[in-house]
Amino acid sequence: MAEHLASIFGTEKDRVNCPFYFKIGACRHGDRCSRLHNRPTISPTILLSNMYQRPDMITPGVDPQGQPIDPRKIQEHFEDFYEDIYEELSKFGEIESLNVCDNLADHMIGNVYAQFREEDQAAAALQALQGRFYSGRPIIADFSPVTDFREATCRQYEENNCNRGGYCNFMHVKVIGRDLRRKLFGSYRKYRGHRSRSRSGSPRPRRDRDRDRHRDRDDNRDRNGRRPDRTDRDAGGRRKNGSPKRSHSRSRSRSPPPAREGSEERRARIEQWNREREEKP
Repeated sequence: MAEHLASIFGTEKDRVNCPFYFKIGACRHGDRCSRLHNRPTISPTILLSNMYQRPDMITPGVDPQGQPIDPRKIQEHFEDFYEDIYEELSKFGEIESLNVCDNLADHMIGNVYAQFREEDQAAAALQALQGRFYSGRPIIADFSPVTDFREATCRQYEENNCNRGGYCNFMHVKVIGRDLRRKLFGSYRKYRGHRSRSRSGSPRPRRDRDRDRHRDRDDNRDRNGRRPDRTDRDAGGRRKNGSPKRSHSRSRSRSPPPAREGSEERRARIEQWNREREEKP
C-alpha cells in the first residue's frame, strides 16, 4: 500500500494531495481545496505571488485609460521588470530558471518563479525578501514545490494553440528577448554544461550548440581535412604553418554538474517532511 501511495503521489489519482499544487505551486481553490497542499519547508525554488503587473492587465492590448498599447511597449515593460528581479535575486546565488506567468487566473497572474542552483541560496533570498515592497506593493514570497518546469508549463501554449487561453491551469510563461537572455544568463554558460529547464531562463539554442560542435571539430583538422598529428608540429607545440596549438584543456577539465533530484526523490522528501511535522509535539 505504501508503494502504491508513493507511486501516485501528486498525480490525478492521488485523492489526498493536490496535484496542481504539487506541479505548479498554485491551486485555483486556494485554502478551500479539498486536497492537501504540502508546503515545503525548503526548496531551490521560491514563488513571488502576483508580483508582475502588466500595463494591459484589465483589457489585453489596452491601457487603463482605454487607449491601445504598442505590443513592443508591453514587452519592454516586461523585460525591465524581469531584469530588475533577476539582478536582485542573483545577489543570493546562481539562478537556473526565472519564469513569469502570463496567466489571467487570480492564483497565477503575475506569479514569478525563481529556481536557484542550491537550496540555501533560495533560503537566503526568501529571508531577504520578507517585509519588502516592489512598486508600492508588498512582496509575497514562499518556497515552491516546483522543481521541474517541464511538468508545470502548458505545452499547447508553447505551440501557440492553447484553447483555454489565459485561464489555463498550467503555466503560460512569458518569453524574454534573445538579447536580454544572453545578457543575463550568458555568463553562466561557460561555467556549467547543462541547460536550464525554463523557456525564459538560459536554454541554449540547438543551432548554437551544433555550430560550436562543428567549430571544435574543424579546429582539429587542417585545410586538407586531416587531423594534425605530431609531424605537423614543431618542438614548441606550434603547427608548421605557424598557427599556435589550440588548447582544449579547459573543456576537458570541466566537471559535469551534479544531477538534480527527480520527481520520485522529491516526493519522498516531501513525505519525510510531513512525517517529521506530524511527529513534532
